[in-house]
Amino acid sequence: MSFTTIDQATPRLHRSELAVPGSTPSLFEKAAKSAADVIFLDLEDAVAPDDKEQARKNTVAALNDVDWGGKTMSVRINGLDTHYMYRDVVDLVENCPRLDMLLIPKIGVPADVYALDMLVTQIEQAAKRGKRIGFEVLIETALGLSNVEAIAQSSRRLEAMAFGAGDFAASMRMRTTVIGGLNPDHGVLTDPGAGGERRFYQTDPWHAAQVRMAVACRAWGLRPVDGPYGDFKDPDGYVSAAKRVAALGYEGKWAIHPSQIALANQVFSPSPQEIEKARRIVEAMEQAAKEGRGAVQLDGRLVDIASIRMAQNLLKKAESITAASRAH
Repeated sequence: MSFTTIDQATPRLHRSELAVPGSTPSLFEKAAKSAADVIFLDLEDAVAPDDKEQARKNTVAALNDVDWGGKTMSVRINGLDTHYMYRDVVDLVENCPRLDMLLIPKIGVPADVYALDMLVTQIEQAAKRGKRIGFEVLIETALGLSNVEAIAQSSRRLEAMAFGAGDFAASMRMRTTVIGGLNPDHGVLTDPGAGGERRFYQTDPWHAAQVRMAVACRAWGLRPVDGPYGDFKDPDGYVSAAKRVAALGYEGKWAIHPSQIALANQVFSPSPQEIEKARRIVEAMEQAAKEGRGAVQLDGRLVDIASIRMAQNLLKKAESITAASRAH
């Protein structure tokens, strides 16, 4: 822990984030009854240009009329490079007290977030809005990733960043087949063995970008979230992608289909075994502290202050999951 401490963003359970097109009201009630932690009603990529205005009206009505329970409710607005964005923000912030967050696409520089913060702040003050809007930004371009550390510090409203593999691949001119999936050519070839044989091991083309975004998030108190996995008929591929980012410290992953919600919730929830081990670590360290020791052995492994921080993080997440299940 350095002398400089960074405030953590508003705590929210964020294992699964369900995308729901704002142009399809028939899906709203079903989404509200789902087990998703976060729902974003989409006004951007999932909505055709001719349907933008109607989707905005649908979304405002849904936020006010549908019982969303204890879920975090978000809306993906249109990009700052479109003429739809300002009206999205004005109509939502003025008229939707249930709205928790805005999801802002294709953020490239800190000034993008500043511009949204200024607009939202003015509307909140004018409308005497009680609940403060949080921001989740999408890092999905080469420009956004190149500025990700500065973007992470751009606004006190910022709570989370999501990595958008599809648009990132397009921005980078990457060769990819499935949004969030692997490329069969991305890998390493081993040196020849004794008999001249060589093996090819596929590797993860998203790893470097995902790590950089996660570090920026954790450094500045934000939640890193992985974006979509396009092939919703491939649950094994989805789980594999989710486990990779979970291992890097991500909070959760998007679900573009209801079948992906349970998969995300499972991957990003600590198992009963992990919870029990974390409790034992905390108990062992408490006992060590009473005895004046800074470290202790547990199950043949060294446990120290860093171990207790990890255990406490895990237990805190388990508590929030239990609280959320009661709210549902």
